[in-house]
Amino acid sequence: MGIKDIDPTTLKDWIAEGKAILVDVREAGERAVERISDAHHLPLSAFNPDALPSHDDKIVVYHCASGGRTRMYGPQLREVTASAADVYHLAGGIGAWKMAGFATE
Repeated sequence: MGIKDIDPTTLKDWIAEGKAILVDVREAGERAVERISDAHHLPLSAFNPDALPSHDDKIVVYHCASGGRTRMYGPQLREVTASAADVYHLAGGIGAWKMAGFATE
């Protein structure tokens, strides 16, 4: 099964409400250029599910640059976060986040 899409506005609301955690799967070099302030960093190249922040009963949302990596690895990402309330990926990645007018660091 694939991974569900979420739009930046809904994600921002969920983070503010404490319903979701955001996981950035981009590589360190990408993250050094810019990042979403609330995102936890777990690059796909060295992904360790044990390093995920506590996510029981929360929605886990993964993001990359454009959504391609998180969509491609969606089934695996879903599997490693089986205890989450639900699992999504940020459609369009950090690019969509910025296009929606939301800040990055």
